[in-house]
Amino acid sequence: MHLTNEFEFAKKALDDSKVIAFPTETVMGLGVYYNDFKAYKLLNEIKGRPEDKPYTLMLGSICDIQEFAYASERDLKIIKTFMPGAITILLKSRSNVPSYVTHNTGVIGIRVPDIKLVQDLIKFLGTPLLVPSANKSGCKPAITSYEVKETFGEELGYVFEGDALGGVPSTIVDLTGEQVKIVREGPISLKDIEKVL
Repeated sequence: MHLTNEFEFAKKALDDSKVIAFPTETVMGLGVYYNDFKAYKLLNEIKGRPEDKPYTLMLGSICDIQEFAYASERDLKIIKTFMPGAITILLKSRSNVPSYVTHNTGVIGIRVPDIKLVQDLIKFLGTPLLVPSANKSGCKPAITSYEVKETFGEELGYVFEGDALGGVPSTIVDLTGEQVKIVREGPISLKDIEKVL
């Protein structure tokens, strides 16, 4: 199938407040429009995820980060070195990020994936996505589109065929304070980050 057709099918599902799935360079991801509350509720429902656990905002380009969050000189060094890539950074969010997305914390996790399919999809949509890994809460993330379909079946609006490339979820780094803190160790270590700083 032609990729533009796939993007159209994904867009139609998202416009209808449905959840889509796609491969990334880490694990398979689920996605909804970041500012669609109905889709956000559905995402929580199909994942069986506690309401107090926020989702990552996935962007198509690092140029878009400052539109949704505040990044200091230090943060920009980390962004330019490791993004796009297998890293999620926690930053203070701007007012255009809905409070339900940050759980009223004012903090948002941001990721720019290093996979052309997803970058192109988000640019095509013109809207960032809220993206958790494709799994039921507490279970292992799916690595292939086949596993996604086995897990979620009819619950999803559209699934991109393919396999995730890494199998390990992204490193999560908290940049909201003075100290850089690793929240979840992934392919990028604290040592890697400290070298840059």
